Amino acid sequence: MKAQSTAEVYARRTIPYWVKIVALFFVSWIFIYGNRAILTPVIGEVKAEFGMTNAQIGLMNSLFFLAYTVVQIPAGIVGDTFSKKWVLIPGFFLSGVCLAITGAAESLWIVTYAWALSGVGQGTYYGPQFALSSQAIPKKYRTLGSAIINSGSAFGLSLGFMVSSYFTLSQGYSWRISFYLFAALTIMVSLIMWMIIKEQPNIRREKEKNMQKAPSFTILSMKVLFTNRNLLVSYAISFCSLYGFSVMVTWLPYYLQTERGFGGSEAGVVSSLLAWASLPGALAFSWLCDRLGKRKLLMAILIPCAALSTLVLAYSHDSVFIISALICYGLTGKLALDPVLIAFVADNAPKELYGTAFGVYNFVAMSSTIFAPYLTGYLADGIGSMEIGFYFSAGLLVISVFALAFAREKGRT
Repeated sequence: MKAQSTAEVYARRTIPYWVKIVALFFVSWIFIYGNRAILTPVIGEVKAEFGMTNAQIGLMNSLFFLAYTVVQIPAGIVGDTFSKKWVLIPGFFLSGVCLAITGAAESLWIVTYAWALSGVGQGTYYGPQFALSSQAIPKKYRTLGSAIINSGSAFGLSLGFMVSSYFTLSQGYSWRISFYLFAALTIMVSLIMWMIIKEQPNIRREKEKNMQKAPSFTILSMKVLFTNRNLLVSYAISFCSLYGFSVMVTWLPYYLQTERGFGGSEAGVVSSLLAWASLPGALAFSWLCDRLGKRKLLMAILIPCAALSTLVLAYSHDSVFIISALICYGLTGKLALDPVLIAFVADNAPKELYGTAFGVYNFVAMSSTIFAPYLTGYLADGIGSMEIGFYFSAGLLVISVFALAFAREKGRT
């Protein structure tokens, strides 16, 4: 009796596996987004060192996202067929190594290719990660758990903006120091992943069956994931939402510096408000999403608010309105919308295809980021202002509102 009581006490004190997974993936997203964000505040320094135009620096980011995007579906399929853990961890490690190479490079070509390879490493993360977390988190906490995980991206975005701005624009250090720092921390996190993540909860017999029938499994994946109405709507919304967000991640601090009169380090801090505001927004709306189960209703509220905020950001020259628009976008924009969309995908995709489903979802979403950085830079070079990039982003959000009208609640096809 005493032994049983001790066991019960121990069980109560043991941290559940799904809580560990949520915490680990929260930290991982910090470095996924932090690694991307460190380039943005120092675009001027990188352009000056390598003699680049806005279009060229935009193309560099577009190549990063192209590399990230093309890996999405293969990573999901291989993860579902063989091992999600051993797709995710080597890719995360590779992203850290290539980030260090980017910081050390003395040639424009090496900088560009190393940055793109870092995108390849990051591209293995999304599908396997959300497949593992969706399997591990109890259904009643699924949206909230995904929101906590995804909020790591807000911390990472803010951290990347502020650290890079502080070391280079405030303290006068080389832009490379932030790349070295984030590379070391990324590699460290990949080792922690190796110790914590378990391949679960697939039964060995089912996994062996999938391995024996990998070709038909892939064809089945594509058919199911491209014939479900709700999944198609989620792809369209994620594309439009992420286009605007990638414009902000690539250009926002530079835009505030060059066109809205903010100082260098000040622009980094103001830009980070977008990410900090997304934390209460994501948590509040994900809690409502789990409680009400009304994914479509919440998206119908969030998307128009994000579109209006983007319009204000492009139109206004007043710092108060700009800051207010950034906070409003953070509360309702991409980072707040993501957990609702992720839950919407999980509601409508077959569980055995989660890795592939999230890979397809993120492939379509990330396709927008191939065009957004370069197109915005190209238009800015030609027109003389980046405002057009933000107007275009707002227009896509309006289009996604119309796409939402085709969705059906409760996963009906």
